[in-house]
Amino acid sequence: MAQLEFQDLSFQEEETKVKVNFLNLFYFYIDKKLLNKISDFDVNTNSINFENINEESVRRKFHMLLEKGFQNLTNRISNKKTIYIHKNSQIPLIGTNYFGLVDRGTNLIEIKPITSCNLGCIYCSVDEGPKSRRKVDFVVEKDYIVEEFKKIVEFKGVDNIDAHINAQGEPFLYADLIPLVKDIDSIKQVKVISIDTNGTFLNKEMVDKLAVAGLTRINLSLNALDQKIADKMAGFPYNLKKVMEIAAYIPKTKIDLLIAPVWLPGYNDNELVKLAKFANKVGAGKKCPGIGIQSFLPYKFGRNPVKPLSLDVFYKRLKEMENKHNIKLIYDKEDFEVVDVKGLVKPFKKGQIIEAEIAFPGRLKNEMISKASNRLISIPNCFKEKGLVKIKIKRSKHNIFLGEIV
Repeated sequence: MAQLEFQDLSFQEEETKVKVNFLNLFYFYIDKKLLNKISDFDVNTNSINFENINEESVRRKFHMLLEKGFQNLTNRISNKKTIYIHKNSQIPLIGTNYFGLVDRGTNLIEIKPITSCNLGCIYCSVDEGPKSRRKVDFVVEKDYIVEEFKKIVEFKGVDNIDAHINAQGEPFLYADLIPLVKDIDSIKQVKVISIDTNGTFLNKEMVDKLAVAGLTRINLSLNALDQKIADKMAGFPYNLKKVMEIAAYIPKTKIDLLIAPVWLPGYNDNELVKLAKFANKVGAGKKCPGIGIQSFLPYKFGRNPVKPLSLDVFYKRLKEMENKHNIKLIYDKEDFEVVDVKGLVKPFKKGQIIEAEIAFPGRLKNEMISKASNRLISIPNCFKEKGLVKIKIKRSKHNIFLGEIV
């Protein structure tokens, strides 16, 4: 008998197929007929056993089935096709805002290991969640993203790196989140590890594990203390009581807490001061601001339920609240010790015409993602699914590239 065991895969036997679960959130199927062609088999939770065949032959044949199965990887929340980005995929992790790593020329490096969300916030800038119009999801191998993160850290040459886990969606859907934090914490130049979350997956056990792993700060997207407002803004029932309880627990650990509401005019105007007072009450902001109010900004492909306040009006009204309630609401990046340092070299300039290889579909309709010079380039209105294309670079800011077919 040959037994194949896996950490990231689990198996469920169904009538004519075996369901293969990957990193908790994703799955694909393998037809039993294909498995029986290898040998008689039986499945356990994290292993599959084959009778009367040597392990080397089994491993080779089964991995061929896995490779084909991953082409049909599906997100169980969104039911969308999911692309797994790993070291052997030869897909760069720099160039897109969807996944991977983003360097904006500061000591803060954004880490994006996954796309997907359990909520459907009505103001979501990336239209994420179960009802999202996005076409595909992405998940990145933990070891690959850590390896590439280290390269950026070494390039920057500073010892005050802020590793900011900032997924397009909810990062706690990433099964390898705690190992990711632990690996990042082992990098001596990293001084801060922060994460954005809606808080719905947090519990005391998870917070304790994150504290041991080395997480520095949780940025909690708590938008209201009124249940009806919280539900409406989340687009789904929001477990406000649970989130408030865990918010009160976080400051009791080594992890700092930042309450980070989005001010959505006409929705939570009267909640902001309440949230600031709640932040003070639970002890948020030990080494950073306790609250960071974000101005709602409209995005072309996001959800835009209201017109935004101008920045002048936004800061004017925050100042009025500060004066009236004697509470601080306005902060800038210096309060988070984010400073400008050298950014990664950009291999392309705006207006440059280059040749790139199409890699896979993007998240928008008729969008393809291409690669060239170890960068990814998004191409909207691209109807070619593979091969080389000639494109003109339309955007290159922060090593996030947008091109158009020429």
